[in-house]
Formats: sequence, structure tokens, C-alpha cells
Amino acid sequence: MMDWEFLRNLFQLIISGLAVGSIYSLVALGFVIIYKATDIFNFAQGELMSLGAFICYFFIVQLHIPIFWAFILTFFATAIIGLVTEELFFRPMVGEPIFSVIMVTIGLSVFLKGVIGFSWGYMIKKFPTFVSEAPVSFSGFVISPAHLTTIVVAAVLIVIFAVFFKCSTLGIGMRAVANDQDASLLMGISVRKIFGLSWAISSVVAAIGGILLSSITYLHPSSSMVGIKVFPAVVLGGLDSIMGAIVGGIIIGIVENIAGGYLGGDIKEITSFVILIAILMLKPYGLFGKEEIERV
Repeated sequence: MMDWEFLRNLFQLIISGLAVGSIYSLVALGFVIIYKATDIFNFAQGELMSLGAFICYFFIVQLHIPIFWAFILTFFATAIIGLVTEELFFRPMVGEPIFSVIMVTIGLSVFLKGVIGFSWGYMIKKFPTFVSEAPVSFSGFVISPAHLTTIVVAAVLIVIFAVFFKCSTLGIGMRAVANDQDASLLMGISVRKIFGLSWAISSVVAAIGGILLSSITYLHPSSSMVGIKVFPAVVLGGLDSIMGAIVGGIIIGIVENIAGGYLGGDIKEITSFVILIAILMLKPYGLFGKEEIERV
């Protein structure tokens, strides 16, 4: 019979891992949205996430705007940032070698990190709490309201995006462009509009992930490193799969947290990359990725 203390600790690790994994899923979703629409893998996604959280912090703490309106303004601001980023940095790169585009995303990540550090400094900041800090307890199990809120918000957003991509005109247009840009142009779909929309949505999703992460940890420019840690989740699920991004993020979050709880913090930091190496060796296209076969 399993020890009760062991079960309780395992439950705590799974819940906190699920909360972090939900954030990974949102950030991974942003990766996949851009990749599917534009074939660009955005290495600046983590910085967009961190920037969104700092913008929200600016509205709430420095401008004293009520939390609800601060969230709305943050989403609007990050959507504009996404549109401007695509227009200035990536539209001129259409048709250029993929290596050049990747280097632009890396340069953008360094630039955004510098902007964050210059604007808000490098001291750790506490993000304003928007839920109760009193833990919820039942039958000996304890759940943080922040973790629970993160899981619920992420789940609701994932359902909303799933419905958007499946049912809305814009969502169907984005899926069409992801499958075949030339055919989409012939059908009258504005590929340029879809590109801009993809970056806007991805930036908003990243901002939401940054806000949720900051609410359960802290606010610091180094929080953008989560973008690199999400990379294994994207590969695990499949680069071109929205469902894969969601599942991959949750798996990575839970496994990483359990490994950290029982094997130590150092092991936690490398767990996601061990999974990355394993999945690349065993299933390079990920759990839900589409295998491409080239005929010659």
C-alpha cells in the first residue's frame, strides 16, 4: 500500500506541474500559430511573453489602472506589437533563406530583452495578485488558488482558440494558409493579412502566458527563458500541431515538476531537454506532427 505522504506530495507536484504545463501550452501554441502560417520558428516568443507581463505590470502598478482594464490594454498593446514586428522585421524576409530568418528572430529576442531591462530594470518584481493567496485544502491535499486559476484560464483559452480555428472565418483562413499559401491566394484569402493576424494572436497568447507565469512565480527579464524551455514541448507535440503544442506543454510541465520534486532542482532544469533529445531520436515529427515524405 502506497504511503499517504508520498501520494500527497505526488498530487502537489502534479497540480503545480499542470499549472506550469498549462502556461507552456499557451506559449507553445504561439510558436505553432506562427510556424503553421509563416514557416517561421520564432525564437523571440519567450521575450514577447516577458514583455507582455511587464506591460501589464506597468498598467497595474505604475499607472494604477484596474486589473480588468489593464488586461484588456495589455492584450491590445501586445497585438499591436505583434503586427508591427511582422511588418518591420519579417515581411521583408519573405523568400530569404530560413537561416537568415532564424537569425532575425534571435536578434529580435536579444533586442526585446534589452528593451525590457532598460525600461524596468533587472530587479525581481512581484506581480500583483488577482486571486486569493489563501491555499484551498481538502482531505489533506492543498491547492494554491493561483495554480488553480492558471489551469482553468489556460483550459478556457485553449477551448476558445480551438473553436476559433475550427469555426471562424479567420481561423479557417489561417488553416488554409498553413496548408497551401498559393491555393489560398487563388481562393481570395489575403495571405499578408493572415501573417499579421498570426503574429498578433501569438503575441497576445504569449502575454497571457507571461501574466499567468508571473502570478505564480515572479517578474524578471530572465522569465523569457521559458520560451527556450517550451521548445521541447513544441517538438514533443509536433511543430505543425496545435493539439500537439497543448499536450506537449502539459506533459513537459508535469514530468519536469515531478523530476524536480524527487531528483532535485538541477535535474528539473534539464528534464525537458532530455525529453527533447529522446523524442528527436524516436519520433522526430512529434506525437501529433505530420510526417513529410519527399519523392524524387
